[in-house]
Amino acid sequence: MPTSELYGIILPVFGAAAAGLLGAFALMKRTVLAGDVMSHIAIPGLGLAVIWRLNPLVGGGLTLLIGILIIWSLQKRTDLTSEATIGVIFATSVALGALLINSNEQLVDALFGGFGGISTGEFIFGIAVSLLIIGALWLLRNQLIIGLFSPELASASGVNVNRLNLWFLLIFGLTILVSLRFLGALLVGSLIIIPASAARQLTHTLARFLITSMAVAVASVGIGFWIALSLFKKKQ
Repeated sequence: MPTSELYGIILPVFGAAAAGLLGAFALMKRTVLAGDVMSHIAIPGLGLAVIWRLNPLVGGGLTLLIGILIIWSLQKRTDLTSEATIGVIFATSVALGALLINSNEQLVDALFGGFGGISTGEFIFGIAVSLLIIGALWLLRNQLIIGLFSPELASASGVNVNRLNLWFLLIFGLTILVSLRFLGALLVGSLIIIPASAARQLTHTLARFLITSMAVAVASVGIGFWIALSLFKKKQ
């Protein structure tokens, strides 16, 4: 098996595990739908990267970072909820992305991603970021849980809620970024939303919920591989 194809199998597994864990916290925070919306914030960056002949992850990462900082700033200065502030950025991002991506082939790649042609640099970056996401969520888990259920109690316990929200948004953005390469802007939100929602129905304790969400996300990617391989063999 060629190295790039092997990378295309291993990286989605790590990315799915990170997305599943993040989705569990996002579901508890009631911002799970933000995964679908925030993934579209990367579209203008993907378009600019194509125009300037840069790695699409660079462009997508920059617009995600800018969008996250704007969302965080709006959350601090207004009474808007996370969903409302993300929605404000969403409409502009989709419009700009449609203007910047002027090729049907480029648009398909940006929206749906692909498993082929992953370089060694992209593979190492993706694995490192996936492990960073899982580690960061594990270290912040107690603060996140307290902040989710009672921001007042979190503040009284010495937790900086505003800074915690920023960290969570940054982790959210990294999760989307690492999954963009193989799922694209449209499908990455599904990998955050669906496994966490399924795990919530199957479990009744926090630890099992987090583990099951990761497992369902990885299984979803595995089933996707199997379906794609089956269809590919039928065409031959």
